[in-house]
Amino acid sequence: MKYLFDQISFETSRNVTKKYSTSFSMAVKMLSPSIRSAIYSIYGFVRFADEIVDTFHQYDKDQLLNDFENEYDKALKHGISLNPILNSFQQTVRKYNITDDMVRAFLKSMRADLTKSVYHTREEYKEYIYGSADVVGLMCLKVFVNGDEDKYNELKEAAMRLGSAFQKVNFLRDLKDDYELLNRSYFPNVDLSSLNPKSKTIIIDEIEDDFNYAFNHGILKLPVEAKFGVYMAFRYYRRLLKKLNRVPSSQIINTRVRISNPMKINLLARSYVKYKLNMI
Repeated sequence: MKYLFDQISFETSRNVTKKYSTSFSMAVKMLSPSIRSAIYSIYGFVRFADEIVDTFHQYDKDQLLNDFENEYDKALKHGISLNPILNSFQQTVRKYNITDDMVRAFLKSMRADLTKSVYHTREEYKEYIYGSADVVGLMCLKVFVNGDEDKYNELKEAAMRLGSAFQKVNFLRDLKDDYELLNRSYFPNVDLSSLNPKSKTIIIDEIEDDFNYAFNHGILKLPVEAKFGVYMAFRYYRRLLKKLNRVPSSQIINTRVRISNPMKINLLARSYVKYKLNMI
């Protein structure tokens, strides 16, 4: 009956995705059924680690994260875990040859959130984003190409740039919570308490560059099983960026933009038309 436990494990990861992110869950539904469970399992793993460092304030976060990593190591070694999230993730890691350096880089960035609050240099900033976002894009790419190493190497940079763009949009959207509640400032040499128009423009332009590269060098070349789902996530975050760009720099820390459900449906419909007309 092991298959039932595995089925429940992947369903748990799917439920975590649906509860924590309706937008990402919608994008995953646009992927081929053959790869959805694997992407859910990746999201479940990274979401639980992120929750530990961001929200479990009344507990020993450092111990929880250490326990989470140790339990993952045991799951990977033995091929099973009684933690459904780790059980599904280790299966995806094994099946799609997700390399250990990706997982460790991600956990390193999560651990940095426990001790580091300000990023003073571009090098520190880029290292954090690589671990917290770029490698997640690479994990997903491993699933998308399903063992095609030539395709993986071709799309690797684009996957990282898309992960970076998503993370930077999140930084802008969550400025208030990150700065005021968690005491974090990710953008180097930027005074978030009085963000000026020039600094905001530089950040927006940098994200736009990432999006453009990811679209032209990655999304357009993705396997058919993944293309529409990734394009949907791209459209959603691109729309968030446009809304953020319209918010005055002096007000952005007090504004948390979101995409309404009707707009999400509208984005889905228009994106589907483009996809069916082979415009992406």
